[in-house]
Amino acid sequence: MNAQLRQELPNANWDNAQDDEFLLTSENPTMQRVLRLLEGVSLAPTTVLLTGESGTGKEVKALHIHSMSERRNGPFVAVNCAAVPASLMESEFFGHEKGAFSGAGDLKKGKFELANGGTLLLDEVSEMPLELQAKLLRVLQERRVCRVGGTRSMELDVRIIAVTNRDLAEMVRQGKFRQDLYYRINVFPIWIPPLRERLEDLAKLSDVILSRLAITMNQPRAVLSPQALEYLSQYNFPGNVREFQNLLERAVILSPNGMIKPEALLFDQGTTFPSSSAPSVEPDSNPIMNEGVSTSLEGKTLAEIEREVILNTLTKVRGNRTETSRLLGISVRTLRNRLREYRVAGYSIAESRMECAA
Repeated sequence: MNAQLRQELPNANWDNAQDDEFLLTSENPTMQRVLRLLEGVSLAPTTVLLTGESGTGKEVKALHIHSMSERRNGPFVAVNCAAVPASLMESEFFGHEKGAFSGAGDLKKGKFELANGGTLLLDEVSEMPLELQAKLLRVLQERRVCRVGGTRSMELDVRIIAVTNRDLAEMVRQGKFRQDLYYRINVFPIWIPPLRERLEDLAKLSDVILSRLAITMNQPRAVLSPQALEYLSQYNFPGNVREFQNLLERAVILSPNGMIKPEALLFDQGTTFPSSSAPSVEPDSNPIMNEGVSTSLEGKTLAEIEREVILNTLTKVRGNRTETSRLLGISVRTLRNRLREYRVAGYSIAESRMECAA
C-alpha cells in the first residue's frame, strides 16, 4: 500500500508524513476501529474532520482516505492554515486574477481550484482567521469559488478533509471559531488516538521506522533490543509518532553496532528519564558515549546529554568538525552553532580541538 500511495500521490509531502504501514494495521482495538472508519468514509464524498494530538499522523490518514476513494486519480492538495500569512490567505485559498491587487502580476489558481475533482486537506483549520472562516463557509455551502478580483464564479467538485489538534467545540464556545463552519466540517469526525494509548503497536511501528531509516541513512538496519522496547513502553510519548521517529533516529546514530540499547534513547529536550527505570550505560556498548560521558542518564535532559556527546566526540576525533558531524549525523553548521552556545554558557572547549578542524 505504501508504494501504491506514493505512485498515486507523487506530489504529497511524504518526508513530513509518517510512514503509512503503521496506519494500515494495529493491535489496538481503538485504532482498529479508526481504520474501519477511514475505509468506510472513503467510499462516500462526505466531509471528514480528523482530530487528535500533534504527531499522530493525521495527514497520512487523510492521504489514505483519498487513495481509497473514487477520487484517487484526482489531485490531493494540502494547505496548512497556520503557515499562510493572513494577508495572503484569501488569494491562497481562492486564487486571484492578474492585477487584482498590488503585486498580483499573474493569474493564480487557488487551492480550491487546484483540488477540483479531488481532495482538499485543510491542515490546522482551527488557525484560520474568523473573517476567512466566513468566506470558506460560503464556498462550502455554494460549492462555487470566485478568484480575488474576478467576476465569474466556478463550480467546484472537491472533497474536504479538515485536520486539527485543538478542541473546535470549545473554540466555538469561546467565540474563536464559527459555529456554522464547525457544523459544516464536522460531518464525519474521526479522533486519532495518541501513541501512549496504543503502546502494543510500538514493536511493529519501530520495525517500519528503522527500515525506513536504514534506507534514508544508507546503512544496515538497526535493531531495537528487548530491553529498549521495554523501556520505551514506560514512556508516554507527548510528541506521539513524530517524536518516536526522532527518538529512533537519534538512537540509530548513537548505536554504531546496530543494536539499540536503552542508553541510546535520548528523549526530547526538557524530558528526563524516569528515575524508577533509568538505564545505566553498559561498558563498551557505545564507543562514542563510553568515553567522557557520565555512566548514568538518570535526571539528564537531552541538551545535557547532547553536550556531553558532542564534546566527547570532538575530542575523540582530535577536533575534526567534519568527522564529528558525520559521526553524529548533524551538519557542520549545526555543530558550529552548538559550540558557540557552549562557549557563551561558560563551558570549557580547548582551542586545540578547534585548530584541527577540517
